[in-house]
Amino acid sequence: MNTRRKFLAGLVATASIGTLAIAMRKNNVAMAEEFEITKTKEEWLKQLGPERYAVLREEDTERPFTSPLNDEHRKGTFNCAGCDLPLYSSEAKFDSGTGWPSFYEPLENAVETSTDFKLIYPRTEVHCRRCGGHLGHVFDDGPKPTGLRYCMNGLAMTFEPAEQAS
Repeated sequence: MNTRRKFLAGLVATASIGTLAIAMRKNNVAMAEEFEITKTKEEWLKQLGPERYAVLREEDTERPFTSPLNDEHRKGTFNCAGCDLPLYSSEAKFDSGTGWPSFYEPLENAVETSTDFKLIYPRTEVHCRRCGGHLGHVFDDGPKPTGLRYCMNGLAMTFEPAEQAS
């Protein structure tokens, strides 16, 4: 009997968390209308292609160690692949060993965060403040000076090298 109660309690808890996650996701979708840049699904797909669309618009995650941006070490700026907003300076990039481009801080007024319950437990999702594109997540295990690790999908960004001095 005790095992049955635990099973039912676990089932109710899982359903409750799932319902909360769906409600929060619907709230995030509703927020999309508040971004400076909005487009239809078809417009985003045409601009981004299926892989980038899955990451930026459907909050997918690319496989680790697949992004060329993970190995990008030139000076420059990492921009949103959806709207070209500068997000991160190359000076804030570091090798986290996770397989995704990682930064210890974004540029000022570049990103916003929300709570993501996709893996049941709460995580801090990072998205572009201008178009709402999903970039990745931020964790508190990064280097100084912030102690943060912005773990970004390379497909969510483009790289703009700094101009060469002549």
